Parts: sequence; C-alpha cells; structure tokens
Amino acid sequence: MRKEKLLSLVILLVCFTSCEMLETHPYDAHITGERDINAKNCQRIEDAMKGKKTFRFAMISDTQRWYDETEKAVKAINARGDIDFVLHGGDQSDFGATREFILMRDIMKGFNVPWVSILGNHDCLGTGEDVFKAIYGDPNYAFTAGNVRFICLNTNAMEYDYSEPVPDFEFIENELNNLSEEIEKTVFLMHVAPFDFIFNNNVAKIFQAYIHRFPNVQFCLYGHGHSLAVDDLFEDGLLYYQCPNIKKRTYLVFTFKEGTNDYEYEAVTY
Repeated sequence: MRKEKLLSLVILLVCFTSCEMLETHPYDAHITGERDINAKNCQRIEDAMKGKKTFRFAMISDTQRWYDETEKAVKAINARGDIDFVLHGGDQSDFGATREFILMRDIMKGFNVPWVSILGNHDCLGTGEDVFKAIYGDPNYAFTAGNVRFICLNTNAMEYDYSEPVPDFEFIENELNNLSEEIEKTVFLMHVAPFDFIFNNNVAKIFQAYIHRFPNVQFCLYGHGHSLAVDDLFEDGLLYYQCPNIKKRTYLVFTFKEGTNDYEYEAVTY
C-alpha cells in the first residue's frame, strides 16, 4: 500500500511539473490583463481635451519587437510633461503573436497620458487581429480632442485579400454624417497610406475624395515605411506624415493652437 501511494505521488509530481513547463501557443489569443484600451483612452482624451483648442500630441509607430526602444520612448515622452496624448501607428507585433501584443501593451501602460493604437499589417498575421480587437477594440474608431476629430482607420487591405472593404467607407460615411458642430478640424490616422501595395489602390482616389469632405483636414498620419517622410501624395496640398519605426528612436509631435488654422510639427530624436 505504501509503495502504491508513493507511486501515485510521483505521478502527480511529474504531471504537475510537466504542466508548469508547457508554454502556450503563440497564436492562442489568450488575453490576460487590460482590454478595450482604445475606448477607455479615447474617453480620457475627450474628457481632458473638452473645450480646449490648444493641445499637443505625439506619435510613435512600428514598435515590433523593439521593446527597449519603446520603453525609452515612453520615458522620453513622459519626461517632456507637455504631451496631452499619444498615437501608435500600428505594427505593435512582428508576427501577430499574442505575447508580442501583451508585452507592448504593458510597456505603453507606462505613459503618463492616454494613448491609442491602430492595426498594422504585421498585427494581422496569425491570430493577431483577434488579439488586437480583444485588447484595443474595433480597428476603425474615432475620437475628438477639443475641436479636432481624429479618424483612425484600418487600411491594410492586402491582409484581407480584398475579401472585405478596407478602408471601410461605411464607417467613414457614418463619421461624416454624424460630426458634431464643435468639430472644426480633422486628422486621419492609418498604418498604410495610399499608393503602398498593401493599400487598396483601386479606391485610392475615392478615399482621398472622401477625406476632403471632412471639415478643414489638417494632415494624415501613417507608419509602415519605417522612415521619416512628409509627402503631398495626391499633389492636392494635403500632407501625409510617415512616422519612423521606433528603432530610429524618433517620434513625431504636433501642436494645435487656438486662434490659428495652422499647426506646428516636429520630429524628435531621443
């Protein structure tokens, strides 16, 4: 009897140890920690910016596996003390793995200000889109900062094999038809800009026509290209700012000031 009990105990210990050694599959989409970050932080931004027409925000992008550089960016932006919120231009992950999203989310939780993220093409790999939706919410969303409407879009058409409308013109149309009277300016945020092969360039000109229907569009922001660029893509006077990947240790800063229709732009290396 004693031997049988000893054998049972050994079996239990082996099973327990083996279970502890097992790692979850990188695409298991099992999410721990905070969820619905974009909705929560959009509300924080709207509450903090309500009635303000002077504010400053920063943008980072393409942080995929550059965890140390992202931590340093968080510290550098926090140290300024003059940033009201932060935008992430997509590609938090490199392979769409769950752990990549969780690690990056937990680093960016170190921001002293609200921050939001959009979906990148690398974020769509594997089960990445499901993980993004669980942590951040719908890939298409919008928020208001003072008198400026920020339209945040999924533009990674190739990742869907054109099986669904990307960009989502129904979402854009709904935004256009439901703008409040307080909106005086508009900014668009996307991961992939028109004329990139991942964008659905069959509708690039339609996309641009829609954008110009919004009030006083200031500029468009995007990532993906991993380098700093400022281009008038359609030669219509509307500038597209490309944020470098975080490995370049550079972030963008934009400032809106009350009483002017202009803005200030700076690329900051830390």
